[in-house]
Amino acid sequence: MTRGDLERAQPGEDPTSPRVVVVGSGIAGLTAALHAAASGCAVTVVTKDVLEHANTRFAQGGIAGVMFDDDSAAAHERDTLIAGAGLCDPDAVRVLVTEGPTRIRELIALGVAFDRAADGTYVKGLEAAHSYPRVLHAGGDATGSVIEKALVARVHASGAQIIEHAFLVNLLLRGGRVAGVDLLVDDRRRAAIEADAVVLATGGAGCLYAHTTNPSVATGDGIAAALRAGATVSDLEFFQFHPTVLADGDAFLVSEAVRGEGAVLRDEQGRRFMLDVHPDAELAPRDVVARAIAEVMAGQGGRPVLLDATGLRPTRKQTASFLAQRFPTIDAAVRARGLDWAREPVPVTTAAHYLMGGVDTDLHGRTDVPGLYAVGEVARTGVHGANRLASNSLLEGAVFGARAGDAIASDVAGAFWPAATRPAT
Repeated sequence: MTRGDLERAQPGEDPTSPRVVVVGSGIAGLTAALHAAASGCAVTVVTKDVLEHANTRFAQGGIAGVMFDDDSAAAHERDTLIAGAGLCDPDAVRVLVTEGPTRIRELIALGVAFDRAADGTYVKGLEAAHSYPRVLHAGGDATGSVIEKALVARVHASGAQIIEHAFLVNLLLRGGRVAGVDLLVDDRRRAAIEADAVVLATGGAGCLYAHTTNPSVATGDGIAAALRAGATVSDLEFFQFHPTVLADGDAFLVSEAVRGEGAVLRDEQGRRFMLDVHPDAELAPRDVVARAIAEVMAGQGGRPVLLDATGLRPTRKQTASFLAQRFPTIDAAVRARGLDWAREPVPVTTAAHYLMGGVDTDLHGRTDVPGLYAVGEVARTGVHGANRLASNSLLEGAVFGARAGDAIASDVAGAFWPAATRPAT
C-alpha cells in the first residue's frame, strides 16, 4: 500500500466488498481502518468513547524510527532486542524497524507536523535504552495527541462508518470463524454488526491497577473477548511500569524524554541513586529504572523519589523557559499542582503503563481464530519481549495496523483463511 493509495482510495460501496469492523480508535486501529478502506473494504470503526479518546492521545514522548542518515535499522533492532530482555521475536522486530520509517512518512503525509529545529531538520529526542536519539516528537510533549487528531480527521474523510460509545460485549462466531461483533451502545441498547473480518485495537489493561498512566478505557475487554472466542493469548505477565509519574494528585506521566534531556533521579536525601544501578543511569531500560525506584521507595517508607530537572540549563530562568517550551503539557500539569520544577525536584513514583502481552498474532495481525485480527497494545506481536523500548508503541501501532489493514481484503477472498469459512452474506 503506497501513500498515493491512501490519498485516492475510498471504502468500497460494492455490496461484495469485504466488511471490516475495527474495534478501537488509537493509532493501530485507525491505521488499520485507513489501509483496509484503501484496499476496497467497507469499514466500520467502533470505539468505547468518542473517536479521539484513545490511549494514543496521551502518548507524550514520541515515535521511534530510523529517520536520520547516521542511524540504522540494525541499531534500532539491537536496542529493541536488548530492552526486551531476550524475549522479543527477532522477525517481528525486524519488520518494526525496517517498515517504521515508511509509516512515519505516511503520518507526515497525513498532516502530522513533527517538531523541527531552526534549520528545518527534525528535532532528535533521546529516551531510555536507545543508543541513538531517534525519537521524533510533535507539540513538544503532545506527540500522541497530534497523531490522533490527524488520523481522526482522515478517518472521518474516508467515509468509514463510526460508532461511538459502543462497548464490545462479544465477538460473533459462525462456523469457527469470526462473523462480527455484539455491542452495547450508549450503555442501553445492544447492536450486532456482521463482518467478514474484525480487527481488535482495544489497547491494554492498565486500569486493572490502582495506579496507572492509562485512561479509563484501558480495561482489557478486547483480550477478554478474544479469549472467549478461543484465541490464544500469551505474555500477559509482562506489564511495564513507567518510572516517572507525578506522585502529587492524580497520576500524570512525566515523559522519559525529560530524563533524555538530562533530568536525574534522587532519593529523599538528594542522592542520585541510578548511578549505582546501571551504566546508563536514568536512561537504563524502563524495567531497571522502575525496579530501582521501587526499592528506594521501600527503603524510605514508601515515600516517592525525586525527579530533578533543575540543572537542565545554566540558570533557573533559562531552565524554566526550556521546560515550558520543550514540555508544555507536563509543565502545565506540574505547575497546576503548585510545583516549580525549574526551582526544585518534583516527587515521582512508578505506575502501570503498558502490557507487552496480549492476543497472539502473526506478522500481519492475524490471530488463530479465522477472521480475527489484533493490532497495537491488545496484540502480542513479539516486538516488545518482556519490556518495551521507549517510543516503540506508536511505531508498532502504525506498522502492524497497516499490515493488518493491507492483508484483510485478500485474506477474506481466501488467500489465507479458507473462503468456505466466510460468514454467510
